Amino acid sequence: YTQGMSDILAPILAEVRNEADVFWCFTGMMSKTVFVTSPRDQDMEKNLRYLGELLRLIVPEFYKYVKQQDDGLDLLFCHRWILLCFKREFNEDTVLAMWEACWSNYQTDYFHLFLVVAIIGIYGRDVWEQKMRPDEMLLYFTSLANHMDGEIVLRKARGLLHNFRSRERIPCTLVGLCDLCGPGMWDSGHAPTVICIGHEGITGPCQATQAAILNYSCAPQEDGGGQSSI
Repeated sequence: YTQGMSDILAPILAEVRNEADVFWCFTGMMSKTVFVTSPRDQDMEKNLRYLGELLRLIVPEFYKYVKQQDDGLDLLFCHRWILLCFKREFNEDTVLAMWEACWSNYQTDYFHLFLVVAIIGIYGRDVWEQKMRPDEMLLYFTSLANHMDGEIVLRKARGLLHNFRSRERIPCTLVGLCDLCGPGMWDSGHAPTVICIGHEGITGPCQATQAAILNYSCAPQEDGGGQSSI
């Protein structure tokens, strides 16, 4: 047992009455779900890397502001969201709808990160307008628990995923968002160009674009922006 498991198990117990079925549902969830309670450190780090790159792409004002703060990109305020699958942020019916959307693995195994970006996109403007410090961000977003409109957040997240899915170009750092989706996120005939955005301290060919070359068309970055290209 680790902290947070009871938060995940409670809704399953409420819906599934047979204890044996509950056990196997919970076991399957713990073994297969990307957004799950008590991940290893590397799991959380991977989620936060993807989240940071999504914020850079989708909510650039927020990303630029937190990047300027000491430890701002640790994004401590959203750790609980990821660890407990939003269980303490919304009412039970809304949480179950969000879980179902995540478990469907529709076009990505990381839909929970689009939910995080949706919350920040809707409620995060005060962060940079009021110039909050990281500890104030944590307090601010914690205070939003059970006061956010889950339906709007879910609808926003679906729209963000659709827009991401429709992009002509994606950064190499986000190619992995669809690595676990079987046939792939881009199996409908639309294949975006993968842009290398550069990586500090790394020389040689971009590993992400090299790995993606079998499935994507790759091209160097053209807009400069202080980032290297290949």
